Amino acid sequence: MSADCDTSHSRVEVWPELEKAELLARGAALKWASGVFYRPDQLERLAQYRKRESQRTSTIHSRLKSVVQSYLEGVGWGLEQLRGARGAVREVSCALGEVQREWSAAGGFLSLERLREVASEHERLRTAVSNLPRLCSVPTVVSETQHLIESRQLLEAHAKLMELERWQDDVHWQLHRVRGGKPSPEEEALVLSYFSGVPQLSKALSRELWAVIGSGLALARQDPVPFVSAVRIIEREEAMDRAFLEQQAASSRTLPPGRPRQWRARFFSVIEEAISTRFRATYLDVRGPGLASHLSALQNSIMSDLTTTKHLLEQCCPPHYCITRAYLLRCHKCLWAHLQQVISWELDSSEIFAVLNWVLHVYHSPQMMGHPDLCSEVEPDDLGPLISQEALEQLQNKYVNTVRSSVSEWMHKALEVELTDWQRDQKPDTDHEGFYHTSLPTIITQMLEENARVALKISEALRDQTIYMGLYELESFLSRFRDALVNFGKDHQKDRTSPKYYLHYLLAAINNCIVLKSSIESLEQQQSKPCHFNRTHPGPQVALERAIKRGCHLVIDELLLEVQPQFLLVLCRSWLEDGKPLDMLCGAVEQQCDLYSHVREPCQELLRVESQWVLVVEYVRALMQKRMVCRSAEERGKLANRMAQDALQLQELFQTTDDEQRSSSPQARPGTETLTALLPALAEIIHLKDPSMLTLEVSGLVAKYPDISEEHISVLMDIRGDVPREVRGTVLDMLEQSAPPLPPGYRPVFTNILVPPPSMSFCLPTVKCA
Repeated sequence: MSADCDTSHSRVEVWPELEKAELLARGAALKWASGVFYRPDQLERLAQYRKRESQRTSTIHSRLKSVVQSYLEGVGWGLEQLRGARGAVREVSCALGEVQREWSAAGGFLSLERLREVASEHERLRTAVSNLPRLCSVPTVVSETQHLIESRQLLEAHAKLMELERWQDDVHWQLHRVRGGKPSPEEEALVLSYFSGVPQLSKALSRELWAVIGSGLALARQDPVPFVSAVRIIEREEAMDRAFLEQQAASSRTLPPGRPRQWRARFFSVIEEAISTRFRATYLDVRGPGLASHLSALQNSIMSDLTTTKHLLEQCCPPHYCITRAYLLRCHKCLWAHLQQVISWELDSSEIFAVLNWVLHVYHSPQMMGHPDLCSEVEPDDLGPLISQEALEQLQNKYVNTVRSSVSEWMHKALEVELTDWQRDQKPDTDHEGFYHTSLPTIITQMLEENARVALKISEALRDQTIYMGLYELESFLSRFRDALVNFGKDHQKDRTSPKYYLHYLLAAINNCIVLKSSIESLEQQQSKPCHFNRTHPGPQVALERAIKRGCHLVIDELLLEVQPQFLLVLCRSWLEDGKPLDMLCGAVEQQCDLYSHVREPCQELLRVESQWVLVVEYVRALMQKRMVCRSAEERGKLANRMAQDALQLQELFQTTDDEQRSSSPQARPGTETLTALLPALAEIIHLKDPSMLTLEVSGLVAKYPDISEEHISVLMDIRGDVPREVRGTVLDMLEQSAPPLPPGYRPVFTNILVPPPSMSFCLPTVKCA
């Protein structure tokens, strides 16, 4: 019992999990058996269950045995490997000990340094022997290569040069490999001196190469073989550059001297230099009238070169060169630089126009960069403008200022010619309608319209700018023209016999202004935006109206100078007996008014109205001089009848016989009926038999002519000579109280008619004050 306990106790201490597993297994077996043999009829199958469980148990035991056996075999193999490793470690330890003992006697290796030097020398000698045939043939190959370059056998020369460079690179590489690094400077200098002809050959070959590339266009037309050879050499060099760069990246091998050469980039640089040299040599200085021809020649030359490049040179280059596009872009760049030089010159208007037209219209037209063969190579936006927007605006402003100077000078000369024409001893020319004119409006109009038409070829903006400039200069010209008219009138007043046809040329000047007015309107209609003038510069229309107004005033002034002597003879007693003075006056007026038919409307009708106005006003002014005071009712009747006849004669004088002409300008005769009715109204006041009715008549006269003053009414009553003081006072009081304001649009008649001061009937003696 105690022995069993000790055994179980030791088992638990050694394998506690086994005891636990056995207990669990027994419990599970008991639970299974109680469940299976719960019913009595199942006990008959006990033997069957026992046999099956024994088989299962034996199977489990055999599997456990195989697992344990496999585990034990693995453990044995591991122990065997550990024993072998321990032996190997012991052997290595012994070998290291022997090495340590031998290393303690290291002085024996020092004797091997001489052997190392001998081996290195042997390696160099072996390398020299292997390269000796090449080294001996270097001078011969250099000479052959030089001869090939001089005879422009570029491909063969380049092959020889590549061979020499390869020998030089091999020698350098072997020196690096033998030395295990960079060779000594003496060795480097020796190699470079021996291969000193190679860099010279490379430079000579490159010179010939770039000379061929630079003359590529000429060679493409004649013999493209040299150019093709040059392109092939460039492609070889590009391939070698890539190979050397790849070797450097893969093995850290140093690049040979002068690599990478990048001859393809140099190819395009030479193309650009050739184009630039072509511009400098052919078009260095083309100032003056030859600029337009130069631009035309430039267009033909560029298109010829581009056509050659497209159809010939492109066949000589690889497709990835895009030689047509490259040539076009570089040509555009050189042309841009050339035009910058051209626009920096002092150009006149024709030269600036040629440049603007060429840059804006010719350059991108189908005849040049817009050609169908070139559109597929590059878009117009890729080229960009030949002149920047700022430079373009400056050039346009310069063009306008240049044209301004020309226009101003031309107008000055035209005015001088006009002033000379005014002094001629013959009448001015008449057009097909019978109107007087000179060459002035034709010169001015053609000049302005021609400038606008030329500017429109560039752009609408430049046309508007040119028209505005022309109108501004025309305004200044019209101011000078108006001053010239004033001086013309002053000179004539000093000597009325000179010039002989003063009035005729005044009328021609008025016609010229009317023609210029229509030209100004035509120019303003051409503008896309209306012109805006200010107070300082009110515009040509205002200046034109002032000039027309001044011309009409001079014509009326001439009429006044003509009729004023006759007005000194009217409204006196001799005039009352016969009407010869007025007949002479009407004859002079009629003679001058006949000249008005040579004036264009509306000035023709305006002059007639003004002439009638002036005659009536002068007639009233002569009446206000009180040259005649009626002594009786008979004289008042004669005076009134004579004034009525004169009014009818003046009205018939200005009666327009042409109904069409009268109906074409109804706005030119406002107030003429009121004006012609003035003399009969004044005559009625003088002829009035009952002075007490003067108040009514005067009130009616004031209603029609509100600018009439008390002084004028007093003169009329003085002329009557029979107005009592009471009636005079009543009339004057009525005038003072009424004084109606002038209606809008009313033209004063009496305002400019001065009344002479009343003469005193007697004088008081002068005495001192007490």
